Amino acid sequence: MSRLLPDDQVCAAYRQTRDAVLGILTATPESEATKVVPACPAWTVQQTAAHIVGVPEDLLAGRTEGITTDTWTDAQVQRHEGESLLQLAVALKDTIDAFDARLPHISSPSNSQLVMDAVTHEIDLREALGLDRPDSSLAIRVAVAWLLDLVDRRAPTLVEQLTVDDLTDLTMMRVLTGRFSTSAMDELGLPGSLIAEALEGTPLRPPT
Repeated sequence: MSRLLPDDQVCAAYRQTRDAVLGILTATPESEATKVVPACPAWTVQQTAAHIVGVPEDLLAGRTEGITTDTWTDAQVQRHEGESLLQLAVALKDTIDAFDARLPHISSPSNSQLVMDAVTHEIDLREALGLDRPDSSLAIRVAVAWLLDLVDRRAPTLVEQLTVDDLTDLTMMRVLTGRFSTSAMDELGLPGSLIAEALEGTPLRPPT
């Protein structure tokens, strides 16, 4: 049985996390653009934002070859190299009308994966900039549902071991998107090595 949330909630979740990112980009001083994002150490705040902008741009343009690979995301970063955070906000706003028309037609589970990626990087930006992070939100719940569905398909017996008292939706999302090392997962009472094994070969693998 699928754990995924209904498509109407998934679409609403994407719009919510996009609005949150727009708020972050327009409120952040340009001097912060070069800050390294701890959860994405190869990227700065500006480069992380460029990826967030680049995803709807590429989907609208039909640039889907190598989708989700490093080559695909690096091209987005390079395309927006040198642009300010406000310019990136404008570029993201420019995709809204066309992408919102396309969004209901993105099939499940790809639509939930889209939300997972967007909200993961929203939280990456919040961490880098020292902003508050919600323990849960519609977008985070959509992401967790997609991630648990992924784990369920890769390691069906593992999901049962992921229930830990007081573990927030946010923490679960960060665990399953490679933001915790195996030892940090162990400290939470989670089977770190088993989670790492289940995510092997995906961009979500935990750091070493």
